[in-house]
Amino acid sequence: MFILNYFLFYLIALVRFIIRKCGFAIILMALFWCTECIPLAITALLPVILFPMLQIMESNEVCIQYMKDSNMLFFGGLVVAIAVEQWNLHKRIALQVLLVVGVKPSLLMIGFMSTTAFLSMWISNSAATAMMLPIVKAVLDQLSDTEATAEEKELEMMAVNDGDENPAFQMEDEKTDIDSALDVQKNCFSKAEAEQRRVQREQKYSRLTKGMSLGICYSANIGGTATLTGTTPNMILKGLIDELFPNNGGIITFASWFGFSFPNMILTLALSWLWLQCLFVGFNFKESFGCGSKRSSRKEDYQVIKDEHKKLGRMSFAEACVLFIFTLLVLLWFTRDPGFIPVSCLIGDSAEAPPPLLSWSIVHQKMPWNTLLLLGGGFALAHGSEKSGLSAWLGDSLLPLQNIPPFAISILLCLLVALFTECSSNTATTTLFLPILASMAVAIKIHPMYVMIPCTFASNLAFMLPVATPPNAIAFSFGNLKVMDMVKAGSMLNIIGVITINFAINTWGVAMFDLNTFPEWANVTVKP
Repeated sequence: MFILNYFLFYLIALVRFIIRKCGFAIILMALFWCTECIPLAITALLPVILFPMLQIMESNEVCIQYMKDSNMLFFGGLVVAIAVEQWNLHKRIALQVLLVVGVKPSLLMIGFMSTTAFLSMWISNSAATAMMLPIVKAVLDQLSDTEATAEEKELEMMAVNDGDENPAFQMEDEKTDIDSALDVQKNCFSKAEAEQRRVQREQKYSRLTKGMSLGICYSANIGGTATLTGTTPNMILKGLIDELFPNNGGIITFASWFGFSFPNMILTLALSWLWLQCLFVGFNFKESFGCGSKRSSRKEDYQVIKDEHKKLGRMSFAEACVLFIFTLLVLLWFTRDPGFIPVSCLIGDSAEAPPPLLSWSIVHQKMPWNTLLLLGGGFALAHGSEKSGLSAWLGDSLLPLQNIPPFAISILLCLLVALFTECSSNTATTTLFLPILASMAVAIKIHPMYVMIPCTFASNLAFMLPVATPPNAIAFSFGNLKVMDMVKAGSMLNIIGVITINFAINTWGVAMFDLNTFPEWANVTVKP
């Protein structure tokens, strides 16, 4: 009996020691990710060294986490996105959408924001932002020049009309003196009014430039949430769900994610536009729907976009091929293994090979390899936590949370993640938080996706600081923005984002994923 007790005591001490070692590795990586004292991708490689050294996992078991199917799905999406950028197909799509939307004065912002959001669903958020901002600048410069020309003509007409109203019955000498005095007074008045209008116009377009720049970067962040490959946190969520709950029956697919996320993206984008419109432009019903606006100026502004589209020329063979491959890829993502294309049909003979749509040197140059390593590092952490028993310990520690209503837990966690992601990358944030949330969900018997999906979305709500995301930094350097402009606009958008995702998860999210019940496949020891 003594020997058995001694053995159990030793076993418990060993388990606690291993748990502490895994906890040390996670805390160390969290510290490095938050401070960025070394590159994020290098931090993601630490499990390859630490886990075997601390005897948490074997080296071959750790390394396999860096090449899971989720990594390859993300890699394939990025390769096609690089091809789209390489042949300027994204610019053609953007300009074509803007030609359809038009340039009604106050609807211009929603036109640019919706175009950017659509592009960021398929290509990187940074590329969408960097491409759209110069187009915004060209259109706004044309708007300003057109308005300045119209004001000059208006002032000239006022001067001519005033000159025709001089009384004809005055004495000739007296009339000459009065006319001279009136001319001097009119010139001073017209110059003062012209200067006042110029200042007002510059202030107006300065606000409009700020609003447009923020609208572009915010819509790039929001648009990426709509598709599974649109942003890295989405892929981390799918990979962790499959890793932690292997019997989930493929609950997250490209189609199911799109069905849930796309309506939420539209709702968030619309509310964001409304907030930015009120903050930087003002909301006038007549102007917003183009009523009473000057058609001549609108034609000139429309011509700017038309000229940019004309510069692209006709669609090349390479663009058509990339568009076909991109469309086919999206269809296959939605339908999954259609099985109607035999392999033999993909092999053929050709006398002369056409030029490649994409070379490896371009892929090597533009591929964000660090993101793939970050994905692998997150999966390695999750697997290590499971092997060490850290997940079970976390679950037991979080049991008191079962007394709090689930919707309150979700809102509080979203606010925490949204605040955390302002000073840390969204990839690092989701990698650190999602395994812990999975443990908590299993411990308090709520559906894991009820808290994991909202927090994944919240990790993309980095709207308050220029350093929060690359699109924010690009817009900050482009739009003459101050930090307070971004804080003032972004803080409200963070609240809007948290409200919309919690509304979505408690309405159509519950119906789609059956979130009101604790699933049988989640009734396991979680592997954060």
